[in-house]
Amino acid sequence: MSSVLQTKTAGTPSKGEGGGARAGAWRQSPMSTPPGSAARRRARTGWLFASPALLIIAAVTVFPVVFSLVLSFCEVRLEYGGLRLGSPTLAHYEALLTHAEWYRALAFTLGFTIVSVFIELVLGTLTALVLERLGAARGWILALLLLPWALINVIAAQLWSYLFNGSYGAVSWLCEELFGAQPDILGRPVPAMAAMVAVDVWKTTPFVAIVVLAGLMLIPGDVYEAAEIDGANAWTTFWRVTLPQLRPIVAIAVLFRILQAFGIFDLPFVLTQGGPGTATQSVAILGYRILFQNLDFGGGAAVAVTTAVIVMGCCLLFLRVFRAHVDEGGRA
Repeated sequence: MSSVLQTKTAGTPSKGEGGGARAGAWRQSPMSTPPGSAARRRARTGWLFASPALLIIAAVTVFPVVFSLVLSFCEVRLEYGGLRLGSPTLAHYEALLTHAEWYRALAFTLGFTIVSVFIELVLGTLTALVLERLGAARGWILALLLLPWALINVIAAQLWSYLFNGSYGAVSWLCEELFGAQPDILGRPVPAMAAMVAVDVWKTTPFVAIVVLAGLMLIPGDVYEAAEIDGANAWTTFWRVTLPQLRPIVAIAVLFRILQAFGIFDLPFVLTQGGPGTATQSVAILGYRILFQNLDFGGGAAVAVTTAVIVMGCCLLFLRVFRAHVDEGGRA
């Protein structure tokens, strides 16, 4: 009898022990939930809150892209009730890729993008290095630098069209005073291209400078102290310390500028209307003329789709080269 009681006493928890066990069970009940369920709930909540923005993005971005892709592969007729899509065809791309005007526009756009982005990167980096060493005057100089970038592109282009005017432009007058001749800057192909690059550099270099300056401010000071202890001069410090630290920021600035420069429309449209002839006609202007002036919706969509594919390829190639350089720097 006593052994039974002892067994029951040993196997049955006391009141205090039972309360502690139940309290422990209550304390441990949240731990019984699978660890991934809370993350899934947060993910579902995030998707729920982001769904309105995603729907808007799909409406204003994804749908036009898909619709342009469909137009480029279909026979499109403009009728009284709107556009009528016909049978699938590759005629738009065949006409585009066999047209000499497309290659001239593509060559101008590529050349303009490469030259302008390279100059802006060099000048923007130099400007950022100077601004980093300034003290109280940095804010005022940054405000002045932002003025060209803050101007609307059409207004800036119209302003420079007055300055480059062959009859009363300030630039033409200055050239006449210095060299004894008043050039027709916007009336000849090479000066018109150079003028367009100069205007784009004037307007967009502040953007590159601000982005690079933000990257310079994020570099820790002890890196420069270590380089100074090692006896590195200013040139070596820039190439071996500053520039490798700036590579991600520079990549972002270059990508933004490639996307903007390759789709340039307003600057050549206001300055030269794509002229003289078709010397400064970008692919965006070519697409505008095919679509809105010739009312060739399939051909205009083919220009847009082909341009988007080229820009995407250039950006992916740049990112691949950039990643290879970063990996080499990391291994070194």
